[in-house]
Amino acid sequence: MFDDRMGNRGLTTPTTGQTNSSILTPGREAAASSVASAGVGKRWRGLDAFRGVAVVGMLLVNNPGSHDAVYAPLRHSAWNGCTAADLVFPFFLFVVGITTTISLAAMAERGDDAAILARVWRRAAMIFGIGLLLNWFPFYQSGHIAWAEHPSLLDRMVERLLLLRIPGVMQRIALAYLAAALLARRASSRTIVVVTVLLLAGYWALLTAVPVPGEGLRGTVLFDQPARTIVAHVDRGLFDWTRWGLGNHLWDSALTWDPEGALSTLPAIATVLLGVLCGRWALGPNRPNRTRGLLVAGTAAIIVGWCWALVFPLNKSLWTSSYVLFSAGIAAILLAACSAALDHKPNARWAKPLIIFGENPLLAYTGSELARRILHSSIKIPVDGGRLGTDEWTVHVLQGVGLPANAASLVWALLFLAGCLLALSRLSRRRVVVSV
Repeated sequence: MFDDRMGNRGLTTPTTGQTNSSILTPGREAAASSVASAGVGKRWRGLDAFRGVAVVGMLLVNNPGSHDAVYAPLRHSAWNGCTAADLVFPFFLFVVGITTTISLAAMAERGDDAAILARVWRRAAMIFGIGLLLNWFPFYQSGHIAWAEHPSLLDRMVERLLLLRIPGVMQRIALAYLAAALLARRASSRTIVVVTVLLLAGYWALLTAVPVPGEGLRGTVLFDQPARTIVAHVDRGLFDWTRWGLGNHLWDSALTWDPEGALSTLPAIATVLLGVLCGRWALGPNRPNRTRGLLVAGTAAIIVGWCWALVFPLNKSLWTSSYVLFSAGIAAILLAACSAALDHKPNARWAKPLIIFGENPLLAYTGSELARRILHSSIKIPVDGGRLGTDEWTVHVLQGVGLPANAASLVWALLFLAGCLLALSRLSRRRVVVSV
């Protein structure tokens, strides 16, 4: 999802002539788009723009003015199915795979295997830690605390930890990146294909054919009951610590399962590995027609994923194997479209906003998450009958002048998007990239 300049020290980006000395999070390596080992002499602007599309999608999906008033394409599927909103996260993971290929190739040139391994582990740990900090924010729990009659600040911080959700978006990125990078640093493409097939086929068998513990029924019978799947069973076993008096650390909208839980991270690793394979093919020393190849591979993945969905439905929350192939196929086709548009016109003006969004994805995600929570929960505006968060108040005002609820909610999302673009543009002009 994020920048990945890992091991890019000493490489010079052809468009700026500047030496890069930072270690980045998964995503940014493609912004530099320089793979010395592959002999690629210019940035892959199509990848820059594709990452920007994913960031824009993330901002629009995560920041509606009202979650009760969202146009269907920007709303996640209730369970089975796949909307445009459901494609954003796998797009990020697909890019992580491509940029992992780039960063590992850059580091391998120096031949420092111990340093490569240390940086992979360090980056994964830092991304995971940032995810936990985001879930802990604002670091204290307001309101009544059952076990403290007159809670102190420390009591409130501890209560927040007892309610801390351990899984999350950043945590999944960290784990999927770690697994894919450790495999890709030594494995051949053929081995990666085999591992990917085993992950997808094994996950399918696990969710459908294996009896769910405590249920006495095979997974296929319980597939449409989120709290009774084997995924939910594993999530509760790992993250529900109420039996020890240490709280439930699952997604607070369910508390019986988590959309970024442990078991469903296995097929998410496969999404990253598909990106690794895409990166190796597209950026290899004898690369073929990149656009045509991506179109063919993407179409094939969509067809296979769609057919598989007849027996193993598309489902983002479970990250089903059919969903992995279907979403990766769409990612490849969109990447092909961006490449076709920008390979010969890399400085097209229409793509500049996308590239600005894509070059600072870590800041775009973390900054937008913090801003969203502050605007919704901390900055309250008085209205008749109470106080509304900034987002809710804006929707309220827009509806008052005649806009439908969905349109008013989208206007807020676009205003939020514009504010993020303004902030990121200033950083882009100063060549500031926030990374780990």
